[in-house]
Amino acid sequence: MTLISSACLLLRSVSRYVHQANHKCPCVLSTSRLYTGGTSKTTAKQSKAQLRKFKVEEKLFRRRLRSFHQRFADVPEKTTFQGQNHIYFEDGKGIYRSALGHDDEEMVEVFSAYWGGDEYGTIQKIRVSPSESMLAATVKKDHHEETRCVLVHLGGISLSQKVLLVLDNVISFEWATDDVLFYSTQESLKSLHVFRLHLSDTGVQTDLVYEEKDPEFFVEVSHTRDQRLVTINCNSKSSSEVWFIDSKAPFLSPTLIQSRQPGLLYFVEHSDDHLFILANTGKGQEYQVLRAPVASPSMPHWVPLFRPVPGTVIKDMELLQDHCVFTLKDSQCGLQIQILSLKEPYQLKTLQLPQWACDLSPERVGTLDEGSFGFLLSSPVHPPVRYLCSPRAQRLYVTEDNTQYISLSEYNTTRLQATSQDGTMVPLTLFHMPALTELSKAPVLLHVYGAYGIDLNMTFSPEKRLLLEDGWALAYCHVRGGGECGLAWHRSGSLLQKQRGVQDLAACIQTLHRLGVSQPNLTALTARSAGAVLAGALCNQNSQLLRAVILQAPFLDILGTMQDPSLPLTIEERGEWGDPLLSPEHRDNIASYCPCHNITPQLYPSMLITAYSEDRRVPLSGVMNYVERLKKAIYVYTSGAGANSECICLSHVPVVILDIQPGADHFGPEDFYLSLNETAQQLAFLYRELKLNHQKTETNRKVK
Repeated sequence: MTLISSACLLLRSVSRYVHQANHKCPCVLSTSRLYTGGTSKTTAKQSKAQLRKFKVEEKLFRRRLRSFHQRFADVPEKTTFQGQNHIYFEDGKGIYRSALGHDDEEMVEVFSAYWGGDEYGTIQKIRVSPSESMLAATVKKDHHEETRCVLVHLGGISLSQKVLLVLDNVISFEWATDDVLFYSTQESLKSLHVFRLHLSDTGVQTDLVYEEKDPEFFVEVSHTRDQRLVTINCNSKSSSEVWFIDSKAPFLSPTLIQSRQPGLLYFVEHSDDHLFILANTGKGQEYQVLRAPVASPSMPHWVPLFRPVPGTVIKDMELLQDHCVFTLKDSQCGLQIQILSLKEPYQLKTLQLPQWACDLSPERVGTLDEGSFGFLLSSPVHPPVRYLCSPRAQRLYVTEDNTQYISLSEYNTTRLQATSQDGTMVPLTLFHMPALTELSKAPVLLHVYGAYGIDLNMTFSPEKRLLLEDGWALAYCHVRGGGECGLAWHRSGSLLQKQRGVQDLAACIQTLHRLGVSQPNLTALTARSAGAVLAGALCNQNSQLLRAVILQAPFLDILGTMQDPSLPLTIEERGEWGDPLLSPEHRDNIASYCPCHNITPQLYPSMLITAYSEDRRVPLSGVMNYVERLKKAIYVYTSGAGANSECICLSHVPVVILDIQPGADHFGPEDFYLSLNETAQQLAFLYRELKLNHQKTETNRKVK
């Protein structure tokens, strides 16, 4: 299992990640559904007219996007995994397998999202029982957030498979044996219960094995890599508690490892009757690795085993047969791997990864007996490359089918640092094709998140590659509040320190402009969910830095949301934003940066805002309130209607387009073609607002 990343993803309540295949576009915009309620008919007509202007460009981008997806169709994806006897593959709508040693052509479908004529949805997660007699998969329908878990009996390789059972609202699940499945459920965005399902000749029996009493905690079920222990992981924004169940005795009650303590975060792996614990008990409350016997798992028995050197932080841990493999980030967000021998004398080996590497996704291409670790390396513009780490040989191997992507000399990855207002150095990753000194007239698209201790998503996206080849620079701002530089980095940008993330973002943009990278009228910013807090605050405080902004499912009315405890996530989010109902200091602080409550008449950048009609994570009322206030402020400024306004000559008048899509899915459509169309619309918006000639950039690209 991937420990830190798994836990962090479960804790990002406002923008909690759901599995997306590599083909899914990260930012989407619907072209056909516009918000018309609450705004005047004139505003609705203006929005439709603005969208109609994009139609020609949209068609061109749709064609180019299809071409780019086809161009990178053969890159490896994190959709293949290996069991004891078979190789499994899933494509979002079906699961296939073939016997080990057989060609891919012999793959047989073992589950279909259209089984029996009833569409279950898009496949999210798959688990196979120890002897591969049973398969469980969660699926999600488009425009819905709830998942269903489908249990399938796996017969012979050439036999038709049979769906045995469908479980509603399952969020996590693991097999202990071939007939015992543990799973947690989610209701109203909360996961508080863990059940044990027993399949027997006499029927199906389901028992409650754990119930969480504190609504600030989120519960999920996981497996240690050796599959010996099923763990029940209870996480809040600031503490953890883990229970385990021995797979060889699945009907015994769970065993507590260490009771929750304020500020203590920990995650657990297992090998050779020992627990390997990743806990924030190191210097500065950062993660270190400790070991304890299974028979005495509590904190007094934790013995330190590994602590990263200053300037690096642990991002993940993989426990192999005789080694522990750590993924680390340095102060500039560069990735590296360190291998620790678990046999005395303990030895540590550092393996450098390519300069372009920004995302490491573990795979199960090797088995525990082999003691190897497979993973994919990628960046937003670099296609995934499959690597195999051999701790015994202390080296990395690239699979033969990936050699074409090992080194791409046509683009540059430049790691910079921006000096924030208080002197803090903020990492900034820049992707570009021309040299840094030749980017003064290049458009730049900035990316930001900065919340919940979550790193920016930097996996490969064909549409990012398209922009790069069109001459864009792509900047990823690793601001405080995110997790790129460790737990202290998150703490220094949360609660009363949230304004620091806004200052960091402004510093990143100003640093780029000062270095000669782009200029304000060629600068665009994209953010989603909680990332919109910093984007919206920046627009209020430094609107002159940007020309265009794209927001998806944006969290914009923090003050209003955090004062309403009846909303599904308000209680859980207090650890990130504060409690304005109980603390006047928290209320004043939130009010000082809340995007919705700090709008003033000025020249804002143009905005493209996408929201979802039934999104329970981000209240739609807050988005609509923000748009209404923003449009009014722009009107007051551009029309000279302010009390002290003067005649204003504008080079461009900003447009604000609000698109409300149907459904409750906070994460956008799963359908590939819908995402493709929406991304084409999004690109058309950027090119028009930045006054770029699409045909000219395409011609220049062909000439080069």
